[in-house]
Amino acid sequence: MLDRSQLILDIFAQRARTLEGKLQVEIAQLSYLAPRLTRQWAHLSRQAAGAGAGGGRIGTRGPGETQLEVDRRRVRERLTRLRARLREVERTRAVQRRRRIEVPYPTVALVGYTNSGKSTLMNALTQAGVEAADRPFSTLDPTIRRLRLPNRATVMLADTVGFIHRLPHMLVEAFKATLEEVRTADLLLHVVDVSSPLAAERMEVVDRVLEEIGAGGRPRIVVMNKVDLLPADTIRPSPDAEVVTISALRGRGLDTLRGALARRFAGWREEIAVTLPVGRGDLIAMARRDGEVLGEEYRDGTVALHARVSAPLAGRLRKAAIA
Repeated sequence: MLDRSQLILDIFAQRARTLEGKLQVEIAQLSYLAPRLTRQWAHLSRQAAGAGAGGGRIGTRGPGETQLEVDRRRVRERLTRLRARLREVERTRAVQRRRRIEVPYPTVALVGYTNSGKSTLMNALTQAGVEAADRPFSTLDPTIRRLRLPNRATVMLADTVGFIHRLPHMLVEAFKATLEEVRTADLLLHVVDVSSPLAAERMEVVDRVLEEIGAGGRPRIVVMNKVDLLPADTIRPSPDAEVVTISALRGRGLDTLRGALARRFAGWREEIAVTLPVGRGDLIAMARRDGEVLGEEYRDGTVALHARVSAPLAGRLRKAAIA
């Protein structure tokens, strides 16, 4: 009979799609299995010892002992190989993360209890095409998409694995690389299924997991989702600017949420005037695409650029500017 942790691990194994996700799940499964091998073989050894007590087998090694040692070694070797492979994948992800940091976009991570509607919200905001099934852990592997805000700022929106009550420790350990998207995010959107009678309890669970992974202090906006499942007179929009009520499925409140994000990142952009070599078309194109160009004048192999851009891009423009 499967216990709770085994059941959760099996569900994770079914949902994993990417190499990183599959590696993380198998590491968690083997980490869970390793300490239980001893108990399994001890049970068999006691049975064999009892059967052989009358047959003069006193002092002999238990028949399960050698096999136990073999199984332990196989598990250790497999874990070593998996962890080495995962480190390679994590290095690749770290490089990708550094490249995103170099591109001047703040990151917003969707967090919440499993089945709260994070993937549905991701699709509604970015048309990402993420699987949004009515089942737990439908999203294991992070998906990251650009989101254009009303003030023309751009953010990177990341969908992450859902949390649950008493998330098995080996899963938290295995998924730390994936959850790095949460720890390094500039802002968290805590998505809550407001239609659930356990909404308050589940919010506390998410808060505890965030603390456990080192993201408890990240700034956040609470997004009360699935308001379409409640009678209209039960909805009490909070005066707190950090709480937004929406229905991701019906598209209700999404403009309000985009506005809240735009206000949060309003100070992320600054006005700058620089003279660049005309050959730096990459930076000029970036300013056009991800900022607001206020003026652009070409003369003598240079371009005088006046734009409103993010602080990181402003730094890159200044670095490339002609003195």
